[in-house]
Amino acid sequence: MTLHATDKLERPLIAHVVYSFSVGGLENGVVNLVNRMPHEAYRHAIISLTDASPEFTSRIEREDVVVHALKKPAGHALKLYPALWRLFARLKPAIVHTRNLAALEAVVPAWLAGVPVRIHGEHGRDVHDLDGASRKYRLMRRLYQPFVTKYIALSRDLETYLCDGVGVPASRIEQIYNGVDTARFRPSTGGRATISGSPFNDAAYWIVGTVGRMQAVKHQTNLVKAFIIAHRTDAEAARRLRLVLVGDGPLRAEAEALLEGAGMEAYAWLAGERADIDAIMRGLDCFVLPSLAEGISNTILEAMSSSLPVVATAVGGNGELIEQGSTGSLVPAGDPQALAKAILDYFRDPARTRQHGAAGRRLVEQRFSLEAMMARYVGVYDQLLGGAGRAARQPEPVKE
Repeated sequence: MTLHATDKLERPLIAHVVYSFSVGGLENGVVNLVNRMPHEAYRHAIISLTDASPEFTSRIEREDVVVHALKKPAGHALKLYPALWRLFARLKPAIVHTRNLAALEAVVPAWLAGVPVRIHGEHGRDVHDLDGASRKYRLMRRLYQPFVTKYIALSRDLETYLCDGVGVPASRIEQIYNGVDTARFRPSTGGRATISGSPFNDAAYWIVGTVGRMQAVKHQTNLVKAFIIAHRTDAEAARRLRLVLVGDGPLRAEAEALLEGAGMEAYAWLAGERADIDAIMRGLDCFVLPSLAEGISNTILEAMSSSLPVVATAVGGNGELIEQGSTGSLVPAGDPQALAKAILDYFRDPARTRQHGAAGRRLVEQRFSLEAMMARYVGVYDQLLGGAGRAARQPEPVKE
């Protein structure tokens, strides 16, 4: 794409600040927003406080987006303030949009650099604050509140947390659900699709799977335990049920050890990180999200858009996406027995599996399209930038 000088002058810049720019739901949401937002509306820069994965960065389709990786060491970002201030001063963004607590500190150097609109998004909690009860994290959010122009909460659960737990006035919060690309994540036609590299493409198998970084908060080991229970509970499941885990991370070794200890490593496929998640979804019969905490899960939406029934833990915003008994099943977190039962309920009832999958697809088309999400974000950006009364300025060249 060729940009003219007038384009740079007329289109305000949004600087998206994240802790790390690599495979993850939050980061994937940033990519979707940047790729899908009308080019004539805004320019974009992405600032990672730590690292940026070249493979993940390649998912950005626009040629006018620069990714800055600041290589922040562990600990407080105070030492990074001068570098952030200089970067903001050179880029002259109209809007700085930080995401989650790990990037919230960037609103201070953005304010010092004169950025008129500073938005902070709450996407979900991590394993250190599953229920949002941490006094330390609430205090940190309160300390930075004066530097934030507007908050975006991805779920009603997070909106309530900001209001009641942090003390943010409701008028300063916009609740926007994630959206999913319904053209990319579409149902399989003519039966379950094959997955490249999978050992379980035989039509006789019934495949249950999950997608996500293998870290404590995602709790894939609970799914492994449920899978083992299901195998030992139902003779037909022992013959046909297979498990697919997509993703990588510190829990992988523990998941492998559980399977090996049960003598069931041959019944599961740990696929590692994959870029073809849409194809993976079309190769499953049921999707499971066993997380201990969630904001608004992209993978739930992707599974629903692919006409899969979803079994998920009743945490965070999961209950705002899944209609219990209509598009999926919600189970208590950390309960492998309940998770195994929900999986077996679908395994034993193919008609119900198809009905819930089709209902999930319809719900996504009605409420969670990428277009609807995009319109909400553009509306917030336009409103806040108009209220700030700032004209976009020609950015100075930044030396990489």
